[in-house]
Amino acid sequence: MNATNIRLEAPWVAVDPASLHILELAGKVADTGTTLLISGESGTGKDQLARWIHERGPRHNAPLLKIDCASLPTELVESELFGHERGAFTGAEARKPGRLELADDGTIVLDEVAALGMGMQAKLLRVLEERKFERLGGTETLRMEARLMALTNTDLSKAVAAGRFREDLFFRLNVLAISVPPLRDRRADIKPLAWHFLARLGPVHGHPEAALDAGAESLLESYLWPGNVREVKNAIEHALVFAKASVLRAEDFPQVLRASNQPLASAGSLRSLDDIEREAIHATLEATRYKIGKAAEVLGISRKTLLDKRKKYGLL
Repeated sequence: MNATNIRLEAPWVAVDPASLHILELAGKVADTGTTLLISGESGTGKDQLARWIHERGPRHNAPLLKIDCASLPTELVESELFGHERGAFTGAEARKPGRLELADDGTIVLDEVAALGMGMQAKLLRVLEERKFERLGGTETLRMEARLMALTNTDLSKAVAAGRFREDLFFRLNVLAISVPPLRDRRADIKPLAWHFLARLGPVHGHPEAALDAGAESLLESYLWPGNVREVKNAIEHALVFAKASVLRAEDFPQVLRASNQPLASAGSLRSLDDIEREAIHATLEATRYKIGKAAEVLGISRKTLLDKRKKYGLL
């Protein structure tokens, strides 16, 4: 395969039948203004899929604005979403319009919506039901014209059962839903994604003619990618930085990939996915000397996800 086979203009590479099915669903919901819930593991491409849907819908000329609910304190999420009036809180020295206002009739993306507190969930529910909101500290009622897409790597039905997420908000978000499968369940995408990132990142790192040799392709296809698409991008960038030539070889890739370079399990040597994931995370932590930020970057997952998995597998 060479880079010319890949549609580089597409923000969400799809070759595997599972991915093509997702794009078929995405195409069907692109023309609607209905709230959309996109779920899937960290790094699977949920934000890219949201952009794909926005760009192919009737709102493509309007803004696409994103809020990361997991990285912002609740009060900042509220201010970012609704805006605020001067004096609404300490430090609010001037009126600031929120994303709902700035988006006009475009799209608002709430990344990691499960991270919202219960109070903020209630306010979001009201906006979705009434299509109205006020700036913090204000009395003027504004109308929400934007479409909302919510992204999550959490099973919201389980969060509802555990009392961490409002059931009524879940049903309101879940009117249209797309679940993005992990990369291990769409393995035909691995090689096309690698070539896609080579074409994008090769020129940046001084390898405009970058390519993969057979050993590198075999290595990439034999790995289970717990960090999904984000981990593929990071692995390609790592290889481009350390490669001595424009044709990348297996030894140019991160140690965690090479350490796991074993044939897919035969009937007599099957291991659980948890065992394989634990091994990959352990190898990455060892290789990075337990530097959480670096290990998370290599794996293509967030620090929080890595810390949760480290605790789950007893890698303390």
